[in-house]
Amino acid sequence: MDQENNKVWKYVGIAVAVIVSLILLIFILRKISQGRKFQKDDIRMDGKVVIITGCNTGIGKETALDLAKRGAKVYMACRNPTKAEAARQEIVEKSNNVNVICAELDLASMDSIRKFSENFLKDEERLDVLINNAGITGPLEHTKDGFEMQFGVHHLGHFLLTNLLLDILRHSTPARIVVVSSDLHMFGSIKKNDLNSEKSYSKYGAYCQSKLANLLFTRSLAKKLEGTGITINALHPGVVRTELTRNDTTGQILLKPFQCFLKTPEYGAQTTIMLAVDPDLEKISGKYFSNCREACPSSKARDDEMADWLWSESARLVGIQETA
Repeated sequence: MDQENNKVWKYVGIAVAVIVSLILLIFILRKISQGRKFQKDDIRMDGKVVIITGCNTGIGKETALDLAKRGAKVYMACRNPTKAEAARQEIVEKSNNVNVICAELDLASMDSIRKFSENFLKDEERLDVLINNAGITGPLEHTKDGFEMQFGVHHLGHFLLTNLLLDILRHSTPARIVVVSSDLHMFGSIKKNDLNSEKSYSKYGAYCQSKLANLLFTRSLAKKLEGTGITINALHPGVVRTELTRNDTTGQILLKPFQCFLKTPEYGAQTTIMLAVDPDLEKISGKYFSNCREACPSSKARDDEMADWLWSESARLVGIQETA
C-alpha cells in the first residue's frame, strides 16, 4: 500500500512540476513577446500640439494617453465621434490634462480630410507631431471616393492629410511625422496596373500593399523634407491585441489561439511614442523602427523608383500638386 501511495505521489509531483513549468514558460514567453518599453518618462511635451489619427482604441489610444500625460495638446482625429468622446474622457481623467480634443476625421473620405485640415488650421497656429496611426482590415469595401478601403485609408487618406498639413508643420519646426506601418509590408507589392484591386482582390494582399505604400511614402517625403526641420519615420508596432481585425472574421480566428502572446496596446504603442518624443531622434528621418530600435525594411520598401512613381500617382488620385 505504501509503495502504491508513493507511486501516486510521485506521479502527482511530476504532474505538478510539468504544470508549473508550463505556466512559467508561458509567463516568460508572454513577457518576451511584449517587447521593449520606451523608458524616458521624464520627457515633457508641454506646449506641443499633436494629431493622432484613429486613436479612440488600441495603440492610438495608448499613444494619446501617454502624450497627454506628458502635457501635449492632443487632437484625437477619429471617424466615430461617440467612441472618440468616450475615449477622450477616459484620457483626460487618467492624464489630468484637459487639452485633449476630439475632431471628426474619416480617412475614407477626401472631403472629410479636407474639412478636418481646414478646421485645424483655423484653430491652431502650430503642429509639432502628426501621427498617422489609423488602420483597418476586412472584406472588400471602397472609400467614398471609390478607392479600395485599405489602400484608401492607410495610404491615400494619410497621404492627403499629411500634405495638407505640411505648411503648418514647417512653421512649427522642429516637427515630426510618424507613420504606423507593419512588417507585413515585406509580403506586399505595389500593383501599378491594379492599385485599386479592381482586377483581383485579396484582403491580406491589399493590406500588405497599403503597408508597403506607407514605407515608400515615408521614404519619398523624407527626401523632399531634407533641411526643413521636419522629420518622418515609420514603424512596425508588433502583433498587437487591438480591434484592427474587428471586421475580419478569419483574422480573429487565426489570432485567437495566440491571444496571450500578442502585445498589449500599451506595449504596441511604445515605438510610436519613442518616435514622437525622443530628443535623440530629432534629426533622424526616413528610417524604419521596430521594438524601439531602428530596423531594416524590405528591399521593396527601399525602391526609389517605385517610391517616386507612387508619390506621383497618389498626388494625381487625391488631386494635389506633386511637390511637397
